[in-house]
Amino acid sequence: MKLSTRSRYGVRFMCDLALHYGEGMILLKDIAGRTGISEKYLSNLAIPLKGAGLINTVRGAHGGYELTRGPDRITVKDIYELLEADSIIIDCVSNKKNCPRNFLCPTFKMWSDLQNNIFNFMKKITLRDLIDKYRKDSKKRAFIYHI
Repeated sequence: MKLSTRSRYGVRFMCDLALHYGEGMILLKDIAGRTGISEKYLSNLAIPLKGAGLINTVRGAHGGYELTRGPDRITVKDIYELLEADSIIIDCVSNKKNCPRNFLCPTFKMWSDLQNNIFNFMKKITLRDLIDKYRKDSKKRAFIYHI
């Protein structure tokens, strides 16, 4: 299982929307400026996120992007599974037909358990968890200027 740029940027995009949840529509150029992700890439990420009902998009002068539900109701796993075409750590875990010897394999259970542990971990982390930790850590990293 590889965490691609698509899923990493997708989670970052969604975190930015979560940080501004309840403020109305957020402009793509503002998200791009804060996240360092190009507007074009963000607009491509928005397509499946909108299709899955995680975000709402509106075109025009008063348009932008927003979460369709609270950050506490969207998990990292929701985003990851949506944006990753192949979210399986090893082929035989997803389809036992990929390996005719998996019933004899001493490592099959380990790979299966690892896959389940990763998904269970991602399922427990919401966007709210990520932004709360970010805000807490940001306070610790506050810059002090001396003149």
